[in-house]
Amino acid sequence: MPERKPRADALRNREAVLAAADRLFAACERPEDVTMADIAAAAGVGKGTLFRGFGDRTGLIRALYEARLEPVRRAIADGPRPLGPGTPPAERAHALLDAVLCFKLDHRHLSLALEGTGSDSPYQAEHYDWWHATLREVLEQLPGLSDADFAAHALLAAVRADLVDHLAGRRRLSRESLRAGLAAFVTRVVGGPDTAP
Repeated sequence: MPERKPRADALRNREAVLAAADRLFAACERPEDVTMADIAAAAGVGKGTLFRGFGDRTGLIRALYEARLEPVRRAIADGPRPLGPGTPPAERAHALLDAVLCFKLDHRHLSLALEGTGSDSPYQAEHYDWWHATLREVLEQLPGLSDADFAAHALLAAVRADLVDHLAGRRRLSRESLRAGLAAFVTRVVGGPDTAP
């Protein structure tokens, strides 16, 4: 039996819900303040539409995060340098971590909300395994790095959403200073972006 395509109004509702949730998370003081009722009202749909389409608040947050992350995933899978395949590993490691940082800066409250859904541990959130595996594969290509698995975990800890939020929000560090600080840290771990494989 052929797979049924979602109805046009269901697709419109889904996009309206994701756009409304995106706006609410971007404007909120704390991600936990954004409720399903708030999102439904902002999207102009009933709460039942949200629960049918996403299951629960965590499902909606995951769907929104995945939708916003998809362009980054495509760039990593088949994009040009510095994120895409064929880039020297140290340069690609720098680019991957910079992409994670920029993504979390651009989607701070959404990232906080998602990392908070994994039993308050970002390591249990679904996207973490993907980031870790992607970075680990790059680090495994670096000569002299003995434990790419641990190094990937340690490097990703530098871009946890709660740390990014603390530094950008409470400490008021600029985007440029955060990126420069991360680049310097990554250089100490894996070498400069121009390090030969």
